[in-house]
Amino acid sequence: MAEGKLIYENPLGCEEDIRGFVLEGRAQISFPQGRLRLENALSADEGQKANYVLWCPEDFPADVRIEWKFLPVKEPGLAILFFAAKGRKGEDIFDEALTKRTGEYVQYHHGDINAFHVSYFRRKEPDERALHTCNLRKSYGFYLTAQGGDPIPDADECRQMYQIALEKKGDTVRFLVEEVEVFRYVDDGAAYGPLLGGGKIGFRQLAPMIGEYADLRVYALG
Repeated sequence: MAEGKLIYENPLGCEEDIRGFVLEGRAQISFPQGRLRLENALSADEGQKANYVLWCPEDFPADVRIEWKFLPVKEPGLAILFFAAKGRKGEDIFDEALTKRTGEYVQYHHGDINAFHVSYFRRKEPDERALHTCNLRKSYGFYLTAQGGDPIPDADECRQMYQIALEKKGDTVRFLVEEVEVFRYVDDGAAYGPLLGGGKIGFRQLAPMIGEYADLRVYALG
C-alpha cells in the first residue's frame, strides 16, 4: 500500500498523457488498449541502436515511491526503469551541455548521467530466460547492487497487468511486485559512489519486446 503524499499521477492512457515526455532512440508508441504501448521502430538486428528510453519530464525528490502497472505483450526483450537520474555534475538530464543520448545502453551507465536502474522483466539473453531475476544497478558505472527473483510470468502466460513499485528513501531502495518485496538495497554511499538524490524517471525497453504501461503514480515519502 502506498504511503506518503501523492505528487504526480498519470494514467498513461492516451497521447495527451505523455505530451512533454522525451523519447531517446526510436520507438513506436500507441494506446490500443487505453494504455501506453511501447515497441521498437528499428529491427532488433540493429542491436543497441534499436533500443530506447521514454523519459517523464518531471523532476522528483530524493525520497519517493514510484508505482506503475506493467504488462509484457511480446518477448524476448527487457524492461527497465531509470530513476534518480541527473547529470554527473547535478545538471538536468536534458541540459544541452550533456552528450546527446540515442538509446544505446552505454550512454546511460558510462555517459554524462548518474542514475539507478532496475531491470525487472529480463527475457533477452539465454541466461536471463533460464533464470528470471530483477537487477538493480547504479551508475555512473555498471554496478550490480541488488538482485531478486522475478515473479512476473512469461508474456504468453500473463492475463493481467502487474502492479510494480519502487521505493527510494534515504539510503534504502526497495522493489516490489504486487506488494511482494523482490529486493532491498542499502547504499553505503561509498562503494559505488555517493548517495543519489532526486531526479527524473524513464522507461526503457530492449527490442523486440512489446510492453504496456498504465497508472503511473509518484509519492513523496516523509
